[in-house]
Amino acid sequence: ADTLARLIAQGLGDRLHQTIVVENRGGAGGNIAASYVARSTPDGTTLLATTTAIAINETLFANKDYSAADFKTVAIAASSPEALVTGPGNPASSLTELIKNADGKTINFAVPGVGTGSHIEAEYFFKFLAKVPAQQIPFQGGAPAINATIGNQVDLMASTLGGGAAAQINGGKLKGLAVAADKRAAVTPNIPTYAELGYPGFTAASWVGFFAPAKTDPKILTALNAAISEIVKTPEVSTKLTDMGFDPIAGSQAQADAMFAAEVKKWGDMVKALGLSIK
Repeated sequence: ADTLARLIAQGLGDRLHQTIVVENRGGAGGNIAASYVARSTPDGTTLLATTTAIAINETLFANKDYSAADFKTVAIAASSPEALVTGPGNPASSLTELIKNADGKTINFAVPGVGTGSHIEAEYFFKFLAKVPAQQIPFQGGAPAINATIGNQVDLMASTLGGGAAAQINGGKLKGLAVAADKRAAVTPNIPTYAELGYPGFTAASWVGFFAPAKTDPKILTALNAAISEIVKTPEVSTKLTDMGFDPIAGSQAQADAMFAAEVKKWGDMVKALGLSIK
C-alpha cells in the first residue's frame, strides 16, 4: 500500500496542484489507519490507501470501531493475484505433483502473517478444494517467508506475485505452482491458473485501493477517481505496476465501489468457512 500510495501521490499532486502527503499509520492489520480515515472530515483531503485487508477485516475482526459502510471507494488502482510457490530444492515441478508427493502427510506453507489474504486463500484451497491436510506457518512479513521458502524450510509459500514473489520466480530462486486468477499473469506467463489445474472459478487477489469517508461529496469522489485512473493509465506508472506483478486498474468510481462490495463478500465467505475470528 505504501509503495503504490507514493506512486499515485506524485501524479495526484501534479494534477490537483496540491501537496499530497503519505502518512503511515500501521498496526492491527490496517485497522488503525482505516479507523482514522473513517472519522476524518469528509472533504476529500484525507484518503485511505489500503489493501484487500480492509475487505477481509470486515468479517475477520469481531470488534473494531468502523465498518465498510463508513467508506466510499474512490478507486482500486492495481491488483496482484495470490499464488503458491515453492523453493528450488523441492522436487515437485507442479502443484499436482507436490500434493501427490505429500502422500497424505501435512503440507506446511509459509504465509506473511495470520489473517492475510495469502493465508486465507491458501488454507481455503487446501481444506475445501484440494482436500489435503495443510498447516500454515506464519512469518513476520513477506521477506522472511520468501527466505524460508528459498531455503526449503517449508514445502511452499502462499503470496501475491506483487509481494516480491514475481521477482524471485523470474530470478530462478522460486518455482511458481499456481496463480489464483482468471488468466495467467503477464509477469509470470509460465505459471498455470488454478482453473488449468482442475479448480475452476477459484480466484483471489491482493489489490490496493483508495477510500474516502462515506459522506464525501460524490463530485469529489468522481474527480479523485478520474485523476487516479489517469495516473494508472500513464505508460510510466502502468509499466512499473506490471513489473511489480500488479495489473493496473482504471475503472470508474461506481465500478470500484461494486468491486469492493464483491470483495467484502468473497473474503467474508472464506473467513466464515474457515471459522477464523480475531477479537
